[in-house]
Amino acid sequence: MANVQYYDVILKPVITEKSMEDMSAKKYTFLVHPEANKTQIKEAVEKMFEGTKVANVNTMNLEGKTRRRGMTFGKTAAKKKAIVQLTEDSADIEIFAGL
Repeated sequence: MANVQYYDVILKPVITEKSMEDMSAKKYTFLVHPEANKTQIKEAVEKMFEGTKVANVNTMNLEGKTRRRGMTFGKTAAKKKAIVQLTEDSADIEIFAGL
């Protein structure tokens, strides 16, 4: 596995209707590095966002979709998504505050 630092783990937040509804339960969804594991994701969230304590991390690997351009076929890039559950006494993540 490559040497993945904590600031390389979280790529971007996922903004969907379902992820917005989960924020009321202190669940935040991120696209993460494909080689990152749950402990690395937990460490990255706690270091990048002050005052947060992670209770649980769920991950899912998303395969690339098959796309066609003319007669040739290809696949889009595979992704990894993480849903991070914060503890009740944890601070909220600020990047989602204005949404």
